[in-house]
Amino acid sequence: MKEMLRYGFILALICVIAAGLLAGVNTLTRSKIAAQALAEEQSALKEVMPLAAKFTEVKPGQEILYYKALDNQDKLLGFVFKASGKGYSSVIETLAGIFPDGRISAIKVISLNETPGLGMRVKENNFTKQFNNQDALSLSGVQAITGATISSRAVMDSVVKKAQELQELIKNEK
Repeated sequence: MKEMLRYGFILALICVIAAGLLAGVNTLTRSKIAAQALAEEQSALKEVMPLAAKFTEVKPGQEILYYKALDNQDKLLGFVFKASGKGYSSVIETLAGIFPDGRISAIKVISLNETPGLGMRVKENNFTKQFNNQDALSLSGVQAITGATISSRAVMDSVVKKAQELQELIKNEK
């Protein structure tokens, strides 16, 4: 009985020390992780709306609804929004740039965990470049990837749905 208590105490002590070390490392790296995430997001914003000099967040509450893409003279070039849809095995998050006339400037898949070799192909340039200059509300010229139809449809449907929501927000804003 004494031996079991001793082993239990040692195990509990190891767990407390490990948890304390993990909490310390988390505290030390939290700001660096947040800065890296912000840098990656700014880079992705620039990829989908390359002519923009700056991006301003539109968020009536805590959540960012979309970004306004502005040039050096603060002239509106377009909008950037995040869209997400359920793919074959994960949620696929996409960043899309859209011009004021409703055409897509570009998209970038920013998060997914699909089947390697099939569903992951939605990140490839051959698929994403099909969205360039397409009408955001129809995407009539975009072809799904053979063997990854569910993942392709998830990207396409989420972009169309979010573009429709954005059109309503912009219309109500004017």
